[in-house]
Amino acid sequence: LFVNVGHDAKEIGGDELNKIVKSGDVKDILVVNSAVAEIYLKPEALKKDSLKKVSKNAFGYNNTGPHYKTTIGALDKFEDKISKLQAENPTVVIPSPRFETRINWLGPLVNYLLFPLGILALLWFLVFRQMGGPNGPGSQLFNIGRSRATLFDSKENGKVNVTFQDVAGLDEAKEEVMEVVDFLRTPKKYTALGAKIPKGVLLVGPPGTGKTLLAKAVAGEAGVPFFTLSGSDFVEMFVGVGASRVRDLFAQARAKAPCIIFIDEIDAIGRTRGRNSMNSNDERENTLNQLLVEMDGFGTDKGIILMAATNRADVLDQALLRPGRFDRQIEIDRPDIVGREQIFNVHLKNVKTASEVTASSLAEMTPGFAGADIANICNEAVLIAARRDKSEADMLDFNFALDRIIGGLEKKNKLIAPEEKNIIAYHEAGHAICGWFLEHAMPLVKVTIVPRGSGTLGYAQYLPKDEYITRTEALLDRMCMTLGGRAAESVMFDKISTGALSDLDQVTRMAYAMVAIYGMNERVGHVSFYEMQQQGGGFTKPYSEETSYLIDTECRRVIEEQYERAKALLKDKRYELELLAKELLSKEVLHKSDLERLIGPRPSGLKLI
Repeated sequence: LFVNVGHDAKEIGGDELNKIVKSGDVKDILVVNSAVAEIYLKPEALKKDSLKKVSKNAFGYNNTGPHYKTTIGALDKFEDKISKLQAENPTVVIPSPRFETRINWLGPLVNYLLFPLGILALLWFLVFRQMGGPNGPGSQLFNIGRSRATLFDSKENGKVNVTFQDVAGLDEAKEEVMEVVDFLRTPKKYTALGAKIPKGVLLVGPPGTGKTLLAKAVAGEAGVPFFTLSGSDFVEMFVGVGASRVRDLFAQARAKAPCIIFIDEIDAIGRTRGRNSMNSNDERENTLNQLLVEMDGFGTDKGIILMAATNRADVLDQALLRPGRFDRQIEIDRPDIVGREQIFNVHLKNVKTASEVTASSLAEMTPGFAGADIANICNEAVLIAARRDKSEADMLDFNFALDRIIGGLEKKNKLIAPEEKNIIAYHEAGHAICGWFLEHAMPLVKVTIVPRGSGTLGYAQYLPKDEYITRTEALLDRMCMTLGGRAAESVMFDKISTGALSDLDQVTRMAYAMVAIYGMNERVGHVSFYEMQQQGGGFTKPYSEETSYLIDTECRRVIEEQYERAKALLKDKRYELELLAKELLSKEVLHKSDLERLIGPRPSGLKLI
């Protein structure tokens, strides 16, 4: 790209040049750099009628007056041409060409310096405007060390509208955090007595149990600014950015005190330092160190409460958990039947349901479900009812929603060969028979051979009770029930299939837990290697090769004993097994009432849940 900043004259060709020269109006001919001839006119020439109508823009103007320009070829031929024109027109005085060499400093300066700088400035302006300026969404480039926390403040970005009325099934946890709320409302009541309020509250529990919701409710009840961000928001590829963001976060919090800082998934930066040098991360550890320093720097009268949530409290650094930092750990477990009923009541308020749908019945059907799972069931049931053009969701819709969440989407178009379907029916019937006649097995809700999900060809659904401890007898009965599917295939066909993959995985985990974690094996003894395995990072076993061999041997023995036990039970109940399998092939889905009709009620000597 070339830019010429001079005032260019009108370019003319050879015929026009001859005409102008012959007219006698030429004052001077200047050859510049042996390439361009500038034809300067006499001032009186502009008074001629032929040039009066010509605009001044047609000429180039400089210190020597109006002129045209033309590109010449060889210099000697141009001189010969001018001499020939003079000879042919003796009455006209034609000036001989003069020669001049010019050096244009301004043009190269613009071409090679100012113009590129202008292009860069334009690009910078466009990028800066695209990012929304210094406070726009793309301003991380300029504020990479600033905190990414989102602030909820009634004066600026709105307030948190969640209160304790929106949190159901967490009564004990709400009582624990009420003291934090009371301190933020009336701090002088505590400081006047010399009390020190806990600086940090750690919410620990499985995913979906309501940890984040409880933290929002604390902010909503207290009516104070609420900073929220995740642990991964501190982590960046640049060294020192994480620590800088921690400093900036607490600086903002001090300006807004009293307030709450909530860090979700704090294990992203709070993992134990130096546990495994192969996976160490200096940047993450520096961020954690800065967080520890800032928590130590809290003043007792500042009114800054740090709340955090994690489902991996076992991997957190002990320095975070000591008194003076996270003083309180609040366990938020999956709700029991009473808590599930309360959660269902909260979600059912916003949906249209039939009179038969009750929170108590749904709570009984969903043991082990967390708050997020319950919300998903309610939403799925309403979606199913809407697809069927219903005005309200009934119990059938909730059953379909539960099946979809547990087993996956129903595959109506999946074609299964009759022989394979027969194997699946006996497999699922084997689970049902074992669960029906084993004392400590969980009661059956239904059994189906309808294919669901990506690989589920059938499943048996049980109703586990809410329990906190499990005895050896119960674990063995559940292993036997889980192996009932493969045992039924062996009893009926004298062959086995790959359909027991998930069953085998489940019983293997249960066997190793009994032997190596819960100390439920006489030969291995009353020992547990759980914590030692966690600290080892899974790379090394915290026991000798002899102990490892013993654990493997005992696990295989336990699994084999329960497999033979399941086969013996099914041989004894072969008639019931065949009856149940044939009914499954006919109806595809059987409920508890169907089993009672076919094989009678569950034996009264069993401990029903």
